[in-house]
Amino acid sequence: MNLNNLCGVMCNMMCELSFFCHYLCLSALYPSALRVKRGTVSLLNPTFQTSVEEVNMLYEILLHGLWMDNIYDHFLIKDEELASLRKSKKLEVICEDVLPRKITEVRRLTSMLSMHVGPLRKNDFERTVLTLVYTAHKLIQSKGHQKDMWAESFVKLYKALKQDLLY
Repeated sequence: MNLNNLCGVMCNMMCELSFFCHYLCLSALYPSALRVKRGTVSLLNPTFQTSVEEVNMLYEILLHGLWMDNIYDHFLIKDEELASLRKSKKLEVICEDVLPRKITEVRRLTSMLSMHVGPLRKNDFERTVLTLVYTAHKLIQSKGHQKDMWAESFVKLYKALKQDLLY
């Protein structure tokens, strides 16, 4: 093998490695989304919003109240009619199985978002907004040092979303 061929092979390998690393970085924002937890393939990498109607539905759910049960740490939709919809069950799976729930996980996410270049994918943007809502809820519940950590994470998530909207 001559030097030109070797350089070509090395260049191709570097391109493939670069693509693979880029894929890992994208999927690493919400790694739990790539694991099936409820036993159905349809919930692999779930996304709530696939149409304008669903965007409006999410807005309505957030407006009427998406709350977290303080005792069991479960997400609840206050409006019974909205909670009974099939699509709401998918939102429940996203909130309970995909979103980061510990401050260490949220801080890892904010760190990954600060290194992210370019616009977020639609499902990552959606999950980041929902993580921001969760973080706001935890911020209200917390006291002292924990409150400061949740507040810092809230600000970083807000800045990441604001930056994404500028793309």
